Order: sequence, then structure tokens, then C-alpha cells
Amino acid sequence: MNNNDFHLINRIRFQSETLKNNTALRYLKNDQWLDISWSSFQEQIDELSQALLTNGINIQDKIGIFANNMPRWTITDIATLQIRAITVPIYATNTAQQAAYIINDADVKILFVGDQEQYNQAISIIEQCPMLEKIVAMKESIITNGHSKSIHWAEFIKNLSNESKNELKSRLENKKLDDLFTLIYTSGTTGEPKGVMLDYSNLAHQLKAHDQSLQHIDHNDVSLSFLPFSHIYERAWLAYVLHRGAVNCYIENTEQVRTALSELKPTLMCAVPRFYEKIYSAIHDKVQKAPTIRRMIFNWAMNIGHKHFHLKSNRQNISLLLGIQYRLADKLVLSKLRHLLGGRIRMMPCGGAKLEPSIGLFFHSIGINIILGYGMTETTATISCWRDHFNPNSIGEVMPNTEVKIGENDEILVRGDLVMRGYYKKPEETAQAFTEDGFLKTGDAGMIDEEGNLYITDRIKELMKTSTGKYIAPQHIEGKIGKDKFVEQIAIVADAKKYVSALIVPCFDSLEEYAKQLNIKYQDRMELVKNSEIIQMFEKRINELQNELAHFEKVKKFTLLPKAFTTTMNEITPTLKLRRKVILERYKAQIEAMYKKDNEHSKDV
Repeated sequence: MNNNDFHLINRIRFQSETLKNNTALRYLKNDQWLDISWSSFQEQIDELSQALLTNGINIQDKIGIFANNMPRWTITDIATLQIRAITVPIYATNTAQQAAYIINDADVKILFVGDQEQYNQAISIIEQCPMLEKIVAMKESIITNGHSKSIHWAEFIKNLSNESKNELKSRLENKKLDDLFTLIYTSGTTGEPKGVMLDYSNLAHQLKAHDQSLQHIDHNDVSLSFLPFSHIYERAWLAYVLHRGAVNCYIENTEQVRTALSELKPTLMCAVPRFYEKIYSAIHDKVQKAPTIRRMIFNWAMNIGHKHFHLKSNRQNISLLLGIQYRLADKLVLSKLRHLLGGRIRMMPCGGAKLEPSIGLFFHSIGINIILGYGMTETTATISCWRDHFNPNSIGEVMPNTEVKIGENDEILVRGDLVMRGYYKKPEETAQAFTEDGFLKTGDAGMIDEEGNLYITDRIKELMKTSTGKYIAPQHIEGKIGKDKFVEQIAIVADAKKYVSALIVPCFDSLEEYAKQLNIKYQDRMELVKNSEIIQMFEKRINELQNELAHFEKVKKFTLLPKAFTTTMNEITPTLKLRRKVILERYKAQIEAMYKKDNEHSKDV
């Protein structure tokens, strides 16, 4: 196939014509799994494309999607792309003000909303968004209260103009690989998001690269989607699933994942490290409580599984004895563990954050083919991934037709057709993101070993990412909480953690005065910061200060420290900037305590 054959719209239309009555999408409604065939999928896409054209959407106009995962998310996305317009995803959990910023910065003309919550948020900021012409409610259950700019999906696609069919045909015939297909907003270190401009050549590069790197995928495969499509990771993976003609299954509520795994028995599923961490912890907790003999069998089976995987991945011969032992271990333990994920998994891409090597090794030892990938929104997701032979401590081998080199300060630099066009309306930020010879600066320090495995050794950029794949701008949160009179210093902790926490140095002048008013007795500052009344006061104030933050940005636990960060201890710079690496190491015990269920030094918020 030539490059144009890898245009996503060509691939979807090809599969719709080829697979016709095969299932394209599967979704849960009233506890029943329902199917949408490829023919029906394409018909619904065309219908919505014509509705958008009837509403005057021009080439490269912007359409927003503010919703949880559902078939209509994908139908809206592809319908937008078919008419050469640009999809702008908005996290379903974003606040009204965060949504307003994206809508205005991207010049969104029509916004599709998934549930009542998103509709209410959109209506609350509609007067702040002069370019926004219409809000389309994707579910009939959404109560619109007759707002003049809102319309239900069924009504939106009802009255199509006579010209829309011919115009759709024209747009399809004239589509280009250098058309933008999306603007995805990523958080900056100041908290102001930047719209990453990605075009079809970026996506075509990734479709081809994944064809070369992954096991064969076709219409017999079933992929389960539960990560948000507003993130490039799941959305690019869905594009690949559609490109290959596999079935994509949708879950709106992540609490349904376990049930869906047993009911659907998928062969493919994307997940973030946190997903694997939870399964790993649950298995080991159960094993620790089991009788001695069962613990011994488990440990023996895991040891055999590890040996078998090591030899297989290094292309070494497996002895007859080990083969027999492995079959027994698989029957007694390993197959049962695989059944926790449905029992049919062939491949599980893992991304969004770094995976603890021991966890990756554990899953491969039980026969679950996790493929850890490293990438960015700016690179249309994958830069590198684990292949057949990999080091669990690495982030895999560089993808085909992708250039990676190590630059100044050991920064990982990337060049190739996977790299974004730039940041929307931000030429200065775009220029700063690239080297003089056109390599994208990832903000991560790393190295490449002799076998071609890529490693991340440090984080240059301030941006943090939780183990669930959410980007966190620490300075933004620190600014919100740090303005309180009782807060002298604050250091946000979030990188590779399951939620945001904080180390807080109180303003002791204010705090000691407050303690005096309440007649709180204490021997020293350590005793003061441990006082339950003081902790409750901070909890209340932090909750109030976080009202404007999205749920995933909010500090869930905090620890009050008895002394300030200082330059003499190398915890802050002369200009009072936090030296995060030093702080994370020095307060390692306090940080670890915040991620355990019971401790007296930290507090849930």
C-alpha cells in the first residue's frame, strides 16, 4: 500500500466495504452487548457527515467532543474527519472553565456532549464561547431545557440539505494527508493547555509502523476500550483497530472492566500501569493470605513461568523437563491468572506512564503479552515499544522509520513523520519544542543501549504524569493551594503515582497564632503539624482551594512538614524554585506513607 492508502478515512471505508455485515463496534446497553456492523457504522458516519455539512462546517473547521467513550464518540470523530474538519477532544472530567478554554482557543463551532454532566457544563459557559454555534446532545436522555443552541442527535441528523451528499463526495475525493485530523490539548507546566496539531501523515506513519512491529491483527480480534479517547493513546489505538478491521468494544464506566473482560473475552486491550499494578497487588495479597502449600505452588509456578519466558524471549532452547514443568505450572496456576483477563488476551499495549519492570515481568511470566510503549501526544503516541526480545527495564525499541537520538542534557530527541505539525496558535512554543535540525525535544532524559533498547533515566520537563496516564502541571496546583495564608511552601507529588499528593510546609507565624486562639498545646512544631485539629483545618482549606481543579488534578492526601525547604539543603534554588528530585528522595518515607491506607502523618482530602 502507498501512503495515501494509509489515510485513516480510506482504511475505514475499505473495511466497511469489505467486511460489511461483520461487527465493527460493540457496546453495552441495559446490561446487554449490542453490535454495530461495518455497513451500519459507515451509514451512521455518512449521515452525520452530511448533517455537519448541512450546518455549514467548512474544511478544517473544528468540532468538539466532550464525552465519555461510546460508539457515537467514534462516529462523531470519523464523520468530522470525512468532511476534512478537525476533531477537538475534551476530557469528560474537565471543568467548565477548562472546556471553555479549549473551545475558545480551538474555535470550536459545534460541540457534541455525552451525558447530562457535560451538557450542563457546556451550557454554563456557552456565553463565554462566541464561536460556539451549537451543542449536540449525544443521548436522548439528556435534558436540554429547550436551550436555543442545543439539539438532540436525532434532530440534528434529521433534515439534511440536498447538496450535502454531493459535498461529502467532493470532500472525500479531495482529502489530503497534510490535512489536520485533530487538535489535542495537553497541559503545559503553567497549566495553560497547548493544542497539538496532528495530520493524517502522522497517523499513517503510525499505522504502518504498528503493522511492522506488532503481531497480526484482523477481523477475528476483539479489542476492549476503557481509556478515554480524549487522550492520543487510546484514540490512536482505536484508529489502528479500525485500520485492521477488528471489533472495538466500548465501556463508559471503568468499573465495568472486570465484568466486560469475563463476558467479552477480548484478545486485545490497552491499559495504563495502574491497571496492572492493581491486578498484581490483588493477586499477591490473596496469595499471602493463602495456606502455605498454595503459596508454595504459586511461587514454584511463577518461577517456572519466569524461566520459560526468559528462554523464549531470548530465542533459547527450552529443555524437555522445563517444558513438562511449564505445562503443569500453566494448568495449576498460570492459566487461572490469565482467566482474570478473560483468558483470550493475545496482546495488551501498556502506555501513559512507566511500568515497574517487576510487574511487566510478572505478566509476561504468566503468559500475558504486555507491550510497554513510550510516546507523547506530540508524536501521535508511540516512539518505542517492547518487541519479541526486550529488557523489562527499558521502554523498548524505537519504532520503524523513526529517528531517535540523545541530545544535550541526555534529552531524548525524536524526528520523523510521527511528529506533530506544531502547537496551534503558539509559534514561539512550537519553535522552542524543536532543535535546529528538526528533532522534537521530549523533555525526558535517556539512553540507548547496544541492543537498541531505549531507557528513560530522568525527567527534564516539569510536567508530571500519574500512573493512570493523566498529565499534571504541578506548578498550576501549587499556585492554587500555595496562595493560602497558612501555606508557606508546597511540593506536588504525582509522577507515576495513582493520585496527586502534596508535601506542605505551613506558614508557622499564621499557624502558631491560630493554635493560640484555639488553645492548642504543643511541645514543638512536629507535634503541632500532627495535631488532628490542625490537619482538619488544612483539609477544609485545601478542599476549598481546589474547587476549580479537575478531579484528577486534586490533591488527595497531604503531609505537613515541621521545617521549610532550604537552599542550604539543596531543596530549592536561589530563585526559590523547587528541586523536585532532591525533595522526592529526602522525603521518600513521608511520600510512601501517603500511598498506604493507614498512617498518622498524612491526611486524605
